[in-house]
Amino acid sequence: MAKNILVKPIISEKAEMLSDGSNQYSFIVNQKANKVEVRKAVEELYSVNVSSVNTMIMPAKAKNRNTRSGLIKGRVSSYKKAIVTLADGEEIDFYGDI
Repeated sequence: MAKNILVKPIISEKAEMLSDGSNQYSFIVNQKANKVEVRKAVEELYSVNVSSVNTMIMPAKAKNRNTRSGLIKGRVSSYKKAIVTLADGEEIDFYGDI
């Protein structure tokens, strides 16, 4: 069940700053998932204690790309993002033994 709710973790510069400074981790989650389901999924999958969950729906965007053959117009789909705050002293290791 947890794998259906959590799509993937967000690994970006901003997400790394949040995890280092505020003990917050970002995930792309299923559009229909609510905060309670996200909390249970993170606690089950990573065996940590979650203190709060913030969710937001990121809107779709139109993108243009220049190529040799001309301009290609495309679209980036909308998605739901969850920022999970963990209890003090807990952390998630996304990289494992790398």
